[in-house]
Amino acid sequence: MHIIEIVIGGLLVGIGVHFVPVGGAPAAMAQATGVGTGTVQLAAGSGLTGLLSAGLMLNYTDSILLVVISGAVGAMIMIDATMIVGNWVYIYGVGTPLASAKANYDPITKDSQAPYVAPGTVGQGIPTVCFVSGTIGGLLGGAGGSLIYYVLYQINRDPGLSAFFAIGIFVVNAVIASYNIQGTIEGFHDPKFKRVPRAFQVCLVASLIIAIFAVLISGGH
Repeated sequence: MHIIEIVIGGLLVGIGVHFVPVGGAPAAMAQATGVGTGTVQLAAGSGLTGLLSAGLMLNYTDSILLVVISGAVGAMIMIDATMIVGNWVYIYGVGTPLASAKANYDPITKDSQAPYVAPGTVGQGIPTVCFVSGTIGGLLGGAGGSLIYYVLYQINRDPGLSAFFAIGIFVVNAVIASYNIQGTIEGFHDPKFKRVPRAFQVCLVASLIIAIFAVLISGGH
């Protein structure tokens, strides 16, 4: 049961990463939609924030539901704050309008996007649909990482060892998602999002292998 729960957590992380708008270096130059950093770095940042929230909640309750929710909300807040500050830079620092190049109309607001895409770019900033998608990604990733942490903590009662394995499993699945995305992604409306089933399969295998070793090393059976 512990292994199954850890695998579920790993899958939530892998899938959640695909929701987060990541623009990489192009976004740092306002030439692509999303946050101007790498997939793994952004996922790890939200995951660590989620683990901190989950660990804090675990000091007050042993409820798996409250711990997972706390971790999910913590990761979501981190992602949201990052996207908001990123948009401040795009709007007031660079002077570009927020626009998606992967959709003619924003799926959330229904606003036309093409007229606002700056020439020579593939979109810029973090439009409404990207922000909503990123929030969902933060929730899924934070919930997955917190679930892994909670399960391991129940086995060994060692917060340090549990966090060590939780971070490792989180990063492995984030790297798999990064390779699957291959560069930038805007969110659930991006054509690359259709690659999720492939990432699901790989994350399933990777999470299962790591879960077995994590449970055995942590003292589980």
